[in-house]
Parts: sequence; structure tokens; C-alpha cells
Amino acid sequence: IKQVVKQMFYIIGAITLNNLLLRKDMCSWSKGMQIRYNVSQLEEWLRDKNLMNSGAKETLEPLIQAAQLLQVKKKTDEDAEAICSMCNALTTAQIVKVLNLYTPVNEFEERVLVSFIRTIQMRLRDRMDSPQLLMDAKHIFPVTFPFNPSSLALETIQIPASLGLGFISRV
Repeated sequence: IKQVVKQMFYIIGAITLNNLLLRKDMCSWSKGMQIRYNVSQLEEWLRDKNLMNSGAKETLEPLIQAAQLLQVKKKTDEDAEAICSMCNALTTAQIVKVLNLYTPVNEFEERVLVSFIRTIQMRLRDRMDSPQLLMDAKHIFPVTFPFNPSSLALETIQIPASLGLGFISRV
């Protein structure tokens, strides 16, 4: 169950982040608030179902950071430093794309200045991350099965002749 939930949360996070990176109408302060609220509802569900240690919450980290990026101030060098330290689950390309797509929806918000985006790029230039923009929504985590030793000793098992497994011999 934990592995299935982790895979489902990864898919939710990847598809949502990819939509955010491809749609200008998704990159606003209010959408950041909406995404963060929805993610908090998913986190609450994990807590209620006692699945916090499933790894599912960690798969949402890039989406959480993108939502926070939409909500923080984006003007000063201190803001740039805060963004660079906060967005460690996002690639530089993803951070820059969100900042470029950021679209104010009311008069209290402003577009992100090109100089601010360049400051972010300069601060992140030494970061060794993938140039990949979109998340792989088809990524599948490996399935692991717990080892449960049998209480039966192998020496006591009898193989019926009707199975036609005469080529198997006991050593």
C-alpha cells in the first residue's frame, strides 16, 4: 500500500508541476496558494492513514517548492538567496521557467524583473543539476517485496509426481 501511495503521489506531483511549467495561467500567487492548500490536504490524508513514512510526501517536494516560489517575494538579493536555498528539489531550469511565466493577477503583484531572474541564474550556475525542465510523469519506482521466511523446512516439502517435475532432485 505504501509503495502504491508513493507512486500515485509522485504522478500527481509530476503532472501538476509539468502543467505549472507549461501554462502561464498557472503561475500566479493565487495558484501557488491553491496548490499549497491542496498539497496540505494530501499531507493530512497521509497523516490520517498513517502513511507519512511511505515516502509519498517527499515525492511532492518539487511541487511544494514550486508553489512556495509562486508565493515568495521576488525583488531583492535577499529574496534571491532565500529562493536559491529553498528550491533544492527544483532544477535551475524549472526555477527560471516558473519565474519567467509568473503572471500577476491583480494590481498588488508585479512581474518578475529580468534582472532578478539573471541574479537567480548567477547564484545557481554552480549547481550540478539536470537541464531537464519537465518531470518524467511515467517514472515508476521499483517494487520491493518484504522477505518473510517460511516456517516450513525445505527438506519436509514433497513434490507431487503429477506435476511432472521429475527433473528436480533433492540435494
